[in-house]
Amino acid sequence: MLTATGGPETLVTREVPEPSPAAGEVLVRTEATPVLFVETQIRSGVFPVPTGLPAVFGTQAAGVVTEVGAGVDPALVGTRVVVAGMGIGAHAELVCAPAESAVPIPDGLSCVDAATVVMGGSVALALLETARLSGDDTILIEAAGTGVGGYLTQLARSRGAGTIIATAGSPENRERARSFGADITIDHTEPDWADRLPEALRGDTIDVAFESVGGSSSLAVLDAMTPLVGRMLYYGMLSGTPAAVTSSDLLARGLSLTGCSGPAWLARVAITQSTVLELAANGSIAPIIDTVLGFDDAGHAHERIELRHAKGMFVLTPEKG
Repeated sequence: MLTATGGPETLVTREVPEPSPAAGEVLVRTEATPVLFVETQIRSGVFPVPTGLPAVFGTQAAGVVTEVGAGVDPALVGTRVVVAGMGIGAHAELVCAPAESAVPIPDGLSCVDAATVVMGGSVALALLETARLSGDDTILIEAAGTGVGGYLTQLARSRGAGTIIATAGSPENRERARSFGADITIDHTEPDWADRLPEALRGDTIDVAFESVGGSSSLAVLDAMTPLVGRMLYYGMLSGTPAAVTSSDLLARGLSLTGCSGPAWLARVAITQSTVLELAANGSIAPIIDTVLGFDDAGHAHERIELRHAKGMFVLTPEKG
Protein backbone atom coordinates (compact mmCIF):
# COMPACT_ATOMS: atom_id res chain seq x y z
CA MET A 1 0.00 0.00 0.00
CA LEU A 2 1.15 3.54 -0.80
CA THR A 3 0.62 5.70 2.28
CA ALA A 4 1.96 9.00 0.88
CA THR A 5 4.18 10.34 -1.89
CA GLY A 6 7.83 10.17 -0.94
CA GLY A 7 10.56 7.56 -0.60
CA PRO A 8 10.33 3.77 -0.79
CA GLU A 9 9.45 3.68 2.93
CA THR A 10 5.97 4.99 2.04
CA LEU A 11 5.14 1.51 0.70
CA VAL A 12 3.81 -0.74 3.48
CA THR A 13 1.89 -4.00 3.76
CA ARG A 14 -1.60 -3.79 5.29
CA GLU A 15 -4.74 -5.88 5.48
CA VAL A 16 -7.61 -4.37 3.50
CA PRO A 17 -11.19 -5.54 2.80
CA GLU A 18 -11.55 -8.04 -0.03
CA PRO A 19 -12.75 -6.34 -3.24
CA SER A 20 -15.78 -7.41 -5.25
CA PRO A 21 -16.01 -6.96 -9.01
CA ALA A 22 -18.36 -4.25 -10.23
CA ALA A 23 -20.24 -4.46 -13.50
CA GLY A 24 -17.77 -4.99 -16.34
CA GLU A 25 -14.98 -6.13 -14.03
CA VAL A 26 -13.15 -9.34 -13.19
CA LEU A 27 -11.71 -10.37 -9.83
CA VAL A 28 -8.23 -11.89 -10.14
CA ARG A 29 -6.38 -13.91 -7.52
CA THR A 30 -2.88 -12.55 -8.01
CA GLU A 31 0.07 -14.85 -8.62
CA ALA A 32 2.54 -12.17 -9.78
CA THR A 33 2.66 -8.41 -10.22
CA PRO A 34 5.55 -6.41 -11.74
CA VAL A 35 7.18 -3.33 -10.26
CA LEU A 36 7.36 -0.78 -13.08
CA PHE A 37 9.72 2.19 -13.40
CA VAL A 38 6.75 4.54 -13.81
CA GLU A 39 5.47 3.37 -10.42
CA THR A 40 8.61 4.72 -8.77
CA GLN A 41 7.86 8.05 -10.43
CA ILE A 42 4.27 8.05 -9.15
CA ARG A 43 5.36 7.06 -5.65
CA SER A 44 7.98 9.83 -5.50
CA GLY A 45 5.55 12.48 -6.73
CA VAL A 46 7.05 13.07 -10.19
CA PHE A 47 3.72 11.97 -11.68
CA PRO A 48 0.38 12.45 -9.90
CA VAL A 49 -1.17 9.57 -7.98
CA PRO A 50 -4.36 8.44 -9.80
CA THR A 51 -6.41 8.33 -6.59
CA GLY A 52 -6.43 9.44 -2.97
CA LEU A 53 -3.98 8.04 -0.43
CA PRO A 54 -3.50 5.71 1.28
CA ALA A 55 -4.32 3.20 -1.44
CA VAL A 56 -3.26 -0.20 -2.70
CA PHE A 57 -0.49 0.45 -5.23
CA GLY A 58 0.52 -1.21 -8.51
CA THR A 59 -0.67 -1.08 -12.12
CA GLN A 60 -0.50 -4.65 -13.44
CA ALA A 61 -1.18 -8.16 -12.18
CA ALA A 62 -1.16 -11.73 -13.46
CA GLY A 63 -3.28 -14.46 -11.94
CA VAL A 64 -6.51 -16.45 -12.15
CA VAL A 65 -10.00 -15.00 -12.60
CA THR A 66 -12.09 -16.12 -9.62
CA GLU A 67 -15.24 -14.03 -10.10
CA VAL A 68 -16.84 -11.75 -12.69
CA GLY A 69 -19.14 -8.78 -12.41
CA ALA A 70 -22.41 -8.18 -14.19
CA GLY A 71 -22.15 -8.22 -17.96
CA VAL A 72 -18.92 -10.24 -18.06
CA ASP A 73 -18.74 -13.70 -19.63
CA PRO A 74 -18.70 -16.22 -16.75
CA ALA A 75 -16.51 -18.51 -18.87
CA LEU A 76 -13.60 -16.28 -17.84
CA VAL A 77 -13.67 -17.78 -14.34
CA GLY A 78 -10.64 -20.06 -13.98
CA THR A 79 -8.73 -18.37 -16.82
CA ARG A 80 -5.16 -17.19 -16.22
CA VAL A 81 -4.89 -13.57 -17.33
CA VAL A 82 -2.82 -10.43 -17.20
CA VAL A 83 -4.74 -7.31 -16.27
CA ALA A 84 -3.18 -3.91 -16.88
CA GLY A 85 -3.81 -0.21 -17.07
CA MET A 86 -5.71 -0.01 -13.79
CA GLY A 87 -3.62 2.88 -12.49
CA ILE A 88 -3.58 1.54 -8.93
CA GLY A 89 -4.59 -1.52 -6.87
CA ALA A 90 -2.55 -4.37 -8.39
CA HIS A 91 -0.10 -5.16 -5.58
CA ALA A 92 -2.62 -7.24 -3.67
CA GLU A 93 -3.74 -10.84 -3.32
CA LEU A 94 -7.09 -9.99 -4.95
CA VAL A 95 -7.41 -7.42 -7.73
CA CYS A 96 -10.45 -6.00 -9.53
CA ALA A 97 -9.88 -4.78 -13.07
CA PRO A 98 -11.89 -3.99 -16.20
CA ALA A 99 -12.71 -7.21 -18.05
CA GLU A 100 -11.64 -5.56 -21.30
CA SER A 101 -8.08 -5.30 -19.95
CA ALA A 102 -7.81 -9.05 -19.24
CA VAL A 103 -5.42 -10.79 -21.66
CA PRO A 104 -5.28 -14.61 -21.45
CA ILE A 105 -1.89 -16.10 -20.60
CA PRO A 106 -0.91 -18.87 -23.05
CA ASP A 107 -0.29 -22.40 -21.84
CA GLY A 108 3.35 -22.97 -21.00
CA LEU A 109 3.98 -19.42 -19.78
CA SER A 110 4.05 -18.88 -16.02
CA CYS A 111 2.31 -15.95 -14.37
CA VAL A 112 5.70 -14.66 -13.20
CA ASP A 113 7.07 -14.66 -16.75
CA ALA A 114 3.85 -13.12 -18.09
CA ALA A 115 4.05 -10.31 -15.51
CA THR A 116 7.72 -9.81 -16.37
CA VAL A 117 7.36 -9.51 -20.12
CA VAL A 118 3.95 -7.97 -20.77
CA MET A 119 4.68 -4.25 -20.34
CA GLY A 120 8.25 -4.01 -21.64
CA GLY A 121 7.61 -6.41 -24.48
CA SER A 122 4.39 -4.68 -25.52
CA VAL A 123 6.03 -1.25 -25.59
CA ALA A 124 8.92 -2.67 -27.61
CA LEU A 125 6.63 -4.28 -30.17
CA ALA A 126 4.57 -1.10 -30.52
CA LEU A 127 7.78 0.90 -31.04
CA LEU A 128 8.98 -1.46 -33.76
CA GLU A 129 5.61 -1.34 -35.51
CA THR A 130 5.73 2.46 -35.41
CA ALA A 131 9.33 2.51 -36.73
CA ARG A 132 8.39 0.57 -39.90
CA LEU A 133 11.90 -0.84 -40.40
CA SER A 134 12.84 -1.65 -43.99
CA GLY A 135 15.03 -4.72 -43.57
CA ASP A 136 18.46 -3.09 -43.63
CA ASP A 137 18.03 -0.09 -41.34
CA THR A 138 20.76 0.80 -38.89
CA ILE A 139 19.13 1.41 -35.53
CA LEU A 140 20.16 2.69 -32.12
CA ILE A 141 18.61 1.14 -28.99
CA GLU A 142 19.38 2.86 -25.69
CA ALA A 143 19.44 0.93 -22.39
CA ALA A 144 19.42 -2.27 -24.43
CA GLY A 145 20.35 -4.77 -21.74
CA THR A 146 17.12 -4.67 -19.76
CA GLY A 147 13.51 -3.44 -19.80
CA VAL A 148 11.99 -2.13 -23.01
CA GLY A 149 15.43 -1.80 -24.59
CA GLY A 150 16.16 -5.46 -23.96
CA TYR A 151 12.96 -6.54 -25.69
CA LEU A 152 13.62 -4.13 -28.56
CA THR A 153 17.01 -5.75 -29.05
CA GLN A 154 15.53 -9.25 -29.00
CA LEU A 155 12.79 -8.39 -31.50
CA ALA A 156 14.46 -5.87 -33.81
CA ARG A 157 16.17 -8.25 -36.24
CA SER A 158 12.98 -10.15 -37.00
CA ARG A 159 11.15 -6.81 -37.46
CA GLY A 160 13.48 -5.39 -40.12
CA ALA A 161 16.65 -4.15 -38.44
CA GLY A 162 19.97 -4.45 -40.22
CA THR A 163 22.73 -3.23 -37.90
CA ILE A 164 21.85 -2.85 -34.21
CA ILE A 165 23.80 -0.33 -32.12
CA ALA A 166 23.03 -0.78 -28.42
CA THR A 167 23.89 1.21 -25.33
CA ALA A 168 23.98 -0.08 -21.76
CA GLY A 169 25.34 1.20 -18.47
CA SER A 170 27.28 -1.83 -17.24
CA PRO A 171 29.54 -4.53 -18.74
CA GLU A 172 26.95 -7.14 -17.76
CA ASN A 173 24.15 -5.34 -19.58
CA ARG A 174 26.32 -4.73 -22.64
CA GLU A 175 27.10 -8.43 -22.79
CA ARG A 176 23.40 -9.21 -22.42
CA ALA A 177 22.59 -6.80 -25.27
CA ARG A 178 25.08 -8.64 -27.46
CA SER A 179 23.44 -11.95 -26.56
CA PHE A 180 20.11 -10.42 -27.59
CA GLY A 181 21.48 -9.56 -31.04
CA ALA A 182 23.29 -6.21 -30.80
CA ASP A 183 26.16 -5.78 -33.26
CA ILE A 184 27.89 -2.90 -31.44
CA THR A 185 27.58 -1.88 -27.79
CA ILE A 186 28.40 1.45 -26.13
CA ASP A 187 28.59 2.55 -22.49
CA HIS A 188 26.00 5.32 -22.12
CA THR A 189 27.26 6.26 -18.65
CA GLU A 190 30.27 7.94 -20.28
CA PRO A 191 29.53 11.69 -20.67
CA ASP A 192 30.47 11.86 -24.37
CA TRP A 193 29.09 8.53 -25.49
CA ALA A 194 26.78 10.00 -28.15
CA ASP A 195 29.57 12.15 -29.58
CA ARG A 196 31.49 8.94 -30.31
CA LEU A 197 28.70 7.35 -32.33
CA PRO A 198 30.21 8.31 -35.73
CA GLU A 199 33.39 6.43 -34.79
CA ALA A 200 31.40 3.33 -33.86
CA LEU A 201 29.32 3.58 -37.02
CA ARG A 202 32.41 3.73 -39.31
CA GLY A 203 30.81 5.90 -41.94
CA ASP A 204 27.29 4.58 -41.53
CA THR A 205 24.42 6.62 -40.07
CA ILE A 206 21.47 5.79 -37.83
CA ASP A 207 18.13 5.43 -39.59
CA VAL A 208 16.04 4.93 -36.44
CA ALA A 209 16.94 5.91 -32.86
CA PHE A 210 14.86 4.51 -29.99
CA GLU A 211 15.38 7.31 -27.47
CA SER A 212 14.87 6.44 -23.80
CA VAL A 213 17.73 8.21 -22.01
CA GLY A 214 16.80 11.82 -22.75
CA GLY A 215 18.93 14.73 -21.60
CA SER A 216 21.66 16.38 -23.64
CA SER A 217 22.88 13.17 -25.31
CA SER A 218 19.76 13.07 -27.49
CA LEU A 219 20.94 16.14 -29.41
CA ALA A 220 24.28 14.49 -30.17
CA VAL A 221 22.42 11.40 -31.39
CA LEU A 222 20.73 13.56 -34.04
CA ASP A 223 24.14 14.36 -35.54
CA ALA A 224 24.71 10.65 -36.20
CA MET A 225 21.36 10.12 -37.94
CA THR A 226 20.57 9.77 -41.64
CA PRO A 227 19.44 13.12 -43.11
CA LEU A 228 15.92 13.25 -44.60
CA VAL A 229 14.92 9.72 -43.55
CA GLY A 230 16.24 9.49 -39.99
CA ARG A 231 13.59 9.26 -37.30
CA MET A 232 13.76 9.29 -33.53
CA LEU A 233 11.12 7.50 -31.44
CA TYR A 234 11.09 9.15 -28.03
CA TYR A 235 9.58 7.10 -25.21
CA GLY A 236 11.54 7.68 -22.00
CA MET A 237 13.96 9.82 -19.99
CA LEU A 238 16.08 7.53 -17.84
CA SER A 239 18.48 10.43 -17.27
CA GLY A 240 15.72 12.22 -15.36
CA THR A 241 15.46 15.07 -17.85
CA PRO A 242 13.61 15.36 -21.20
CA ALA A 243 15.42 14.94 -24.50
CA ALA A 244 17.12 18.22 -25.39
CA VAL A 245 15.71 18.32 -28.92
CA THR A 246 13.82 21.26 -30.46
CA SER A 247 11.90 21.61 -33.70
CA SER A 248 14.77 23.74 -35.01
CA ASP A 249 17.22 20.90 -34.34
CA LEU A 250 15.06 18.53 -36.38
CA LEU A 251 14.45 21.03 -39.16
CA ALA A 252 18.14 21.79 -39.61
CA ARG A 253 18.97 18.09 -40.01
CA GLY A 254 15.92 16.97 -41.98
CA LEU A 255 14.87 14.50 -39.27
CA SER A 256 11.61 13.56 -37.55
CA LEU A 257 10.71 12.82 -33.93
CA THR A 258 7.69 10.80 -32.78
CA GLY A 259 6.56 11.10 -29.18
CA CYS A 260 5.49 7.66 -27.95
CA SER A 261 3.33 8.45 -24.94
CA GLY A 262 -0.20 9.46 -23.97
CA PRO A 263 -3.58 7.68 -24.11
CA ALA A 264 -3.53 6.91 -27.83
CA TRP A 265 -0.04 5.43 -27.54
CA LEU A 266 -1.02 3.30 -24.53
CA ALA A 267 -3.99 1.98 -26.49
CA ARG A 268 -1.60 0.88 -29.24
CA VAL A 269 0.63 -0.79 -26.65
CA ALA A 270 -2.35 -2.65 -25.17
CA ILE A 271 -3.20 -4.15 -28.56
CA THR A 272 0.20 -5.86 -28.72
CA GLN A 273 -0.03 -7.61 -25.32
CA SER A 274 -1.53 -10.85 -26.59
CA THR A 275 1.14 -11.14 -29.29
CA VAL A 276 3.95 -10.49 -26.80
CA LEU A 277 2.67 -13.19 -24.44
CA GLU A 278 2.55 -15.65 -27.35
CA LEU A 279 6.13 -14.71 -28.32
CA ALA A 280 7.26 -15.36 -24.76
CA ALA A 281 5.36 -18.65 -24.61
CA ASN A 282 6.97 -19.97 -27.81
CA GLY A 283 10.47 -18.81 -26.84
CA SER A 284 10.81 -16.00 -29.39
CA ILE A 285 11.60 -13.56 -26.58
CA ALA A 286 13.02 -14.24 -23.13
CA PRO A 287 11.55 -12.53 -20.06
CA ILE A 288 14.15 -10.28 -18.43
CA ILE A 289 13.79 -10.71 -14.68
CA ASP A 290 15.88 -9.58 -11.73
CA THR A 291 14.25 -10.99 -8.60
CA VAL A 292 10.94 -12.40 -7.35
CA LEU A 293 10.03 -10.79 -4.02
CA GLY A 294 7.11 -10.69 -1.61
CA PHE A 295 4.72 -7.78 -1.19
CA ASP A 296 6.66 -6.79 1.95
CA ASP A 297 9.71 -6.09 -0.22
CA ALA A 298 8.06 -3.63 -2.64
CA GLY A 299 10.02 -0.73 -1.13
CA HIS A 300 13.29 -2.63 -1.64
CA ALA A 301 12.43 -3.13 -5.31
CA HIS A 302 11.69 0.59 -5.71
CA GLU A 303 15.01 1.46 -4.10
CA ARG A 304 16.96 -0.86 -6.39
CA ILE A 305 15.22 0.55 -9.47
CA GLU A 306 15.92 4.16 -8.47
CA LEU A 307 19.58 3.39 -7.79
CA ARG A 308 19.80 1.87 -11.30
CA HIS A 309 20.74 -1.49 -9.77
CA ALA A 310 17.97 -3.45 -11.48
CA LYS A 311 19.14 -6.16 -13.87
CA GLY A 312 15.61 -6.82 -15.06
CA MET A 313 12.05 -6.73 -13.75
CA PHE A 314 11.26 -7.05 -10.07
CA VAL A 315 8.14 -9.19 -9.60
CA LEU A 316 6.09 -9.38 -6.41
CA THR A 317 4.16 -12.49 -5.37
CA PRO A 318 1.98 -13.31 -2.36
CA GLU A 319 4.05 -16.42 -1.62
CA LYS A 320 7.38 -14.63 -1.09
CA GLY A 321 8.43 -12.72 1.98
